[in-house]
Amino acid sequence: MSDPAVADFIQLLTPDGERVQHPDFAFEGDHEAVAGFLREMVLARRFDSEATALQRKGELGLWPPALGQEAAQVGSANALRLPDYVFPSYREHAIALHLGVDPVAMLSTFRGTAMAPWANDVAGMHPYSFVIGTQTLHAVGYAMGMQRDGLVGNDDPAANGAAMVYFGDGATSQGDVNEAFIFAASYTAPVVFFCQNNQYAISEPIALQSKIPLYRRASGFGFPGVRVDGNDVLAVHAVTRWALERARQGKGPTLIEAYTYRMGAHTTSDDPTKYRSNDETEQWRQRDPIARVQAYLRTAGAIDQAWLDALDAESDELAVRVREGCLTLPEPALEEFFDHTVIDPGEVLLEQRDDYLEYEAGFADHPQDGAGAEAHSQVQEAF
Repeated sequence: MSDPAVADFIQLLTPDGERVQHPDFAFEGDHEAVAGFLREMVLARRFDSEATALQRKGELGLWPPALGQEAAQVGSANALRLPDYVFPSYREHAIALHLGVDPVAMLSTFRGTAMAPWANDVAGMHPYSFVIGTQTLHAVGYAMGMQRDGLVGNDDPAANGAAMVYFGDGATSQGDVNEAFIFAASYTAPVVFFCQNNQYAISEPIALQSKIPLYRRASGFGFPGVRVDGNDVLAVHAVTRWALERARQGKGPTLIEAYTYRMGAHTTSDDPTKYRSNDETEQWRQRDPIARVQAYLRTAGAIDQAWLDALDAESDELAVRVREGCLTLPEPALEEFFDHTVIDPGEVLLEQRDDYLEYEAGFADHPQDGAGAEAHSQVQEAF
């Protein structure tokens, strides 16, 4: 790795797919486990590409691609176990898939049909957070609650849990994140701060955001910070496993800086060619997280072409399901907003709901075609 900025990071698998040793961290899984990581990474990338295509076709309002960040997400997600709890931002698609979020249901947020219809069915994950950095405070508060519920520092390791929160390098410039660091340190909260440093806060490079490596900021708050090769799924897993176990034992927070790269756009409304060069992108393409794992497993004889062909077929099946399922997501009814916005809507909101329902019912007496249908459509769009 020629980049001098990553000279101090933890790496267990080189971009060429060769295993290397680190004095403090080691991957303890076997080839079968690594093949499982590869499968998750490939499926996450295919899901991501299909969602991007759906947005380009006008079926999604927006999509934040995670291309290039699969190792950071899959490696860290596989270190989780219940009662751990995850607080994502808006790009953690591989983590959501790992934890059992239905991919079609995940699209509902970006299609505008529901916020997070899967939230009550998936254990261990909070819905996506779209306001930059807010989820770090939520994670610390949840972690402090775990302390008070007796889920930290028990003699039985299986009874212990921790919170893990994901955010990008841009979020580290937000006050919420720094406040979360302060509270986590002050209360020795069992939380792992997982920063995916993908080099850009939309169009602003990391060099303008921080004059020191991000992981070193942790020392100023009084807890450990480590930088890991975010494109190395083995190293990410090893580091995250250590940090989570440390938190579960009651030893407090850790900041992990996963040094990676956003190969695609910030979101589908962004044009990255405006602020970064093709040469830079190509350099990072040589560090592709999927290619290095595939190379390692093939060299080790752990997978063959038949295995890869089967994975391609599984990816194709996922793509079909995502494309077809997106178009069948149920459209929301306006009255549902009154049921889900607040626990106790009160008389004023209930009166507004009843007025709307009475107004909408008036269209039932008229055929929904021509001017009547157009007027009804305009009413729905207005609301």
